[in-house]
Amino acid sequence: MTPDAHPALDATRRSTELSALGDHPEVDVVVIGAGVTGAGVALDAAARGLRTLLVERHDFAFGTSRWSSKLVHGGLRYLASGRVGIAHESAVERGILLRTTAPHLVRPLPQLVPLLPGIKAARSSLIRAGFAAGDALRIAARTSAATLPRSRRVAAAEALRLAPTVRREGLRGGLQAWDGQLVDDARLVVALARTAAAQGATVLTRVEAVRATGDTVELRDTIGGETLSVRARAVINATGVWAGEVDHSIELRPSRGTHLVFDAAAFGGLSAALTVPVPGSISRFVFALPAAHGRVYLGLTDEDAPGPIPDEPQPTEAEIDFLLDTINTALREPLTRADIRGRFAGLRPLLKTAEDSTADISREHAVLTSPDGLITVVGGKLTTYRQMAEDAVDAAVSAARLPAAQCRTTRLPLVGAVSGAARDRIDAPPVLIERYGSEASLIVSAWLADPALREPVAPGLDVTAAEFDFAVTHEAALTVDDLLDRRTRIGLVPTDHAAALPAAEAALARHAEARD
Repeated sequence: MTPDAHPALDATRRSTELSALGDHPEVDVVVIGAGVTGAGVALDAAARGLRTLLVERHDFAFGTSRWSSKLVHGGLRYLASGRVGIAHESAVERGILLRTTAPHLVRPLPQLVPLLPGIKAARSSLIRAGFAAGDALRIAARTSAATLPRSRRVAAAEALRLAPTVRREGLRGGLQAWDGQLVDDARLVVALARTAAAQGATVLTRVEAVRATGDTVELRDTIGGETLSVRARAVINATGVWAGEVDHSIELRPSRGTHLVFDAAAFGGLSAALTVPVPGSISRFVFALPAAHGRVYLGLTDEDAPGPIPDEPQPTEAEIDFLLDTINTALREPLTRADIRGRFAGLRPLLKTAEDSTADISREHAVLTSPDGLITVVGGKLTTYRQMAEDAVDAAVSAARLPAAQCRTTRLPLVGAVSGAARDRIDAPPVLIERYGSEASLIVSAWLADPALREPVAPGLDVTAAEFDFAVTHEAALTVDDLLDRRTRIGLVPTDHAAALPAAEAALARHAEARD
């Protein structure tokens, strides 16, 4: 994969590949589910030289993979609870994402705990010790301090520069550490899927796996309605919280994580992850995170979510109150429900255990094989998707004795990956480089060819018409919701979704007409 390769996924390619699959329905590996784990599995398998098919009944990142905090964690929380293995794994995977896989989509983010009167000396010492342990994890993972600086204590003036709306009265400064942040979790999934396609994988959205065994998958095209049976040497179930619907022997205990969306102005130009301890807990925090499109995301809850799995989980009123009440302990002017611009919730696919609280269930992943040979990868978290994918493909290679090369994904950059001097040479606005990396030049070229494509998709939004076009021609966007909710995150604010809807419809219509 080279930085100037631009794999294009569009409606025409989908139709062609679906037809070709009907003519030759034999592959080495079928991957069901195109969230971050499934897309990662497809990339790993294709990069090893395996004939790979990735199918998704909706769109890339339709489920939990678009509802995360957009953080690439170093595993500090797991170290605090004695889970050294997953903490180290998280720190290693964070380093791979920052340095190699997606340096254009992941950036270092300062994390600030303001030392307010409610944080006594003993609590402050405990947090400081935790941050020092995080430094040790970073060193053990061979991530340099030039990439993620070491933790430190900062003065009150520096704390207020990073988080201007923090209470001033009694502020004793702050504790600062560093972690990774994605510009957008859904964009990471799209980049994984496109890179898998560049490695030879067949990538099909709106194709549902109706039934699956260890060597056969019955598929249905949800657009055209046609069905076909695909024979595979290995089938991998990477459907996250829906894993039990594909393999009924899997039992999950989903946990709901809720976020609220605010205008950046509500936090006065926040430039760090404002981190506020949850009263009564020694290990839980609420985070206010600067985000794309001039937003701040406030999260995170951890609530048991039994029952049927919805396509779009909804926050509860109690979770909204919890997030507001906790963050307001650190702010000069309390936020209210009137300040909320949007909200979202995601379900973590946790394996069921005997533990009473989902907050205590390990985030370790598991690769399970059913009696008929169907392989399921489940659990884990966004940061460790690559290791999860490697383990799942290793299991498939071993079980089916597939003629595969060794895993390559620790050193395989995603489409658009760029950093350092090469990034500095890209002649494009920084906001485009953060979203598209080396492909930002394609957006600029579209602007130059047609100045109308430089216009925002709605007043006050920082997404241009050319980006909608690119999503249709290169990123497999087939519907307005693909454009508004996953290729961009405009849809997180309902009023913005409504304002940009005409531009999304126009982009799809333009390219439908061009195909005709």
